[in-house]
Amino acid sequence: MKVLLIEDDRTLNQNISEALQAESSVVTAVYDGFLAEKILRKEQFDCIILDISLPGKNGFEICKTFREYNSSTPVIMLTAFSELDDKVQGFNCGADDYLTKPFYMRELLLRIHALTKRTGTNDEHKALISADDITITPHNKKVIRQGQEIPLTPREFQVLMKLVSKKGELVSKKELIKEIWGTHLDVNTNTIEVYINFLRNKIDKPFGKQNIKTKTGYGYYFE
Repeated sequence: MKVLLIEDDRTLNQNISEALQAESSVVTAVYDGFLAEKILRKEQFDCIILDISLPGKNGFEICKTFREYNSSTPVIMLTAFSELDDKVQGFNCGADDYLTKPFYMRELLLRIHALTKRTGTNDEHKALISADDITITPHNKKVIRQGQEIPLTPREFQVLMKLVSKKGELVSKKELIKEIWGTHLDVNTNTIEVYINFLRNKIDKPFGKQNIKTKTGYGYYFE
């Protein structure tokens, strides 16, 4: 796996790099926001680890610009702050996941694995999935509604696929966390609510639909 690590703390940068390399990943380490943007436009990566506080350009700005031309590569943001507003801002910029410093290195590796994992057989990935007037092609993560392609971040796509695959059955917040994030650490129900809201704003509202439903106290389902 090819990873771009953007972190200006040199000790933490080195520790993360060594942990990823021990997992057989190829790591490009960057310490500056402007340089990171240049590399992102020139090279393709399987995952991006992005600190928020960077010299040159901060992580929010980098992620927002990156999502203008790439909606498929997973982005995990790192920050020293744990406030919900900071997380929401990161998600709004297109981040897929969020880790607050200090964190366990194993937790970061689990998050990366959850974001980049590939499940199912080749035939399943080739098959088209239809839900109402939405068409999903899993192998290239393409979502089309009423003839219009809807760009989703990797995490948004995973949440949508989970809801659609249940065919109208309720999916609890805990089930979404376990299935998609693969861990309960540093992930809470507020995070799920943020992603459900993102999906509604992309999948439902622009098309006058209300397919993503909430059953208060139980969870969500796709009608």
